[in-house]
Amino acid sequence: MLSNHPVCFASTLLEKEGRKFGNVELDALFSPDYAMARDRFRSAAQAAGATPEALALEARGPGGEALTIDIARLGAPGARRVLLHTCGLHGVEAFAGSAVQLAALADSPDPPEDCALVLVHVLNPYGMAWLRRANENNVDLNRNFPAPGEGRTGAPALYARLDPLLNPAAATGRERFRWKLATAVLRHGLRAVTQAIAEGQYEFPRGLFFGGSKLESGPALYLDWLRSNLAHARTLFALDFHTGLGRHGEEMLVLEPGVSATPAPELERAFHRRVLDPAMGRATYRTRGGMGGALPRTLPGVRIDFVLQEIGTRHPLAVLHALREENRWHQHGRAAPTHPAKQALRDALCPPSPRWRRQALERGLALLRAAAAWTWYKS
Repeated sequence: MLSNHPVCFASTLLEKEGRKFGNVELDALFSPDYAMARDRFRSAAQAAGATPEALALEARGPGGEALTIDIARLGAPGARRVLLHTCGLHGVEAFAGSAVQLAALADSPDPPEDCALVLVHVLNPYGMAWLRRANENNVDLNRNFPAPGEGRTGAPALYARLDPLLNPAAATGRERFRWKLATAVLRHGLRAVTQAIAEGQYEFPRGLFFGGSKLESGPALYLDWLRSNLAHARTLFALDFHTGLGRHGEEMLVLEPGVSATPAPELERAFHRRVLDPAMGRATYRTRGGMGGALPRTLPGVRIDFVLQEIGTRHPLAVLHALREENRWHQHGRAAPTHPAKQALRDALCPPSPRWRRQALERGLALLRAAAAWTWYKS
């Protein structure tokens, strides 16, 4: 390992200017596609001395290539204190999350005795490969984990009314999207419209934020891996990296309601960052079927904290429009990853600006350091 400090991820990379992050070119961390991101992650894990694993999916990439969820583990196999970092649950958002993990592996610490670091690279490889937020079945995987008894049916009433606008039935057409959405906001209020769209729905299989009719194969493989490898843990701190929500280049930390053992105010004091708890009305919207809710059911008896880290990109309307256009072209135009709608979605969720990319790296690594100190050294 390169670092002398036990929790100083990427300490050699902290000087930032131009198109570099320290002495590393940003392009060496932000991969142009899924295949290169996976190859880089595997090489970095090997160089760091991590234990690698790959969970193979049946779905294939645009060229028929294999897709895998890759995992790198540093530290004791039976560690009781585990820091878990995941990215790419929303496939196309993985470009920045993969870069954070590559930077972490380039200068990763040796976890203390009885501690471990687990990096899960691209939980939705189909989405990253095809430049989609959803997976091969158009499922938003962060709506795919409803609690037992909650069911996988229905949609918010307002979503159903907005469906023709959100999910056009053809690849092309002029629907005055912005004007009609603004009208809905004026009529129902911004908070109600945001909640209805983003909560998650189980009624429109080709629509945005579709939660699926069953647990998808990728999430099933991942939960099985957790049961087999982390059930022995005493404490687990899970960080799930996302992009798109919030102000450009700034971070937003959100708890999964009813999951985290540590209340938001205590984490705020420990991390010196604001932590939003949707259960207390301190978040933009609440989701249904989030991945964090599955962790206590998968690892009963383990003390779990779960924090979703968002790095803001563009105005919410611009992001929603990019999601809508990619979905309509994927569904009705069979668009390849080279299609302008898919390229636009990638840029909306991983802006090409060097400044934004440095900010994403800096915030992702800073939270990793704080979480490692909390997980490994808190008595």
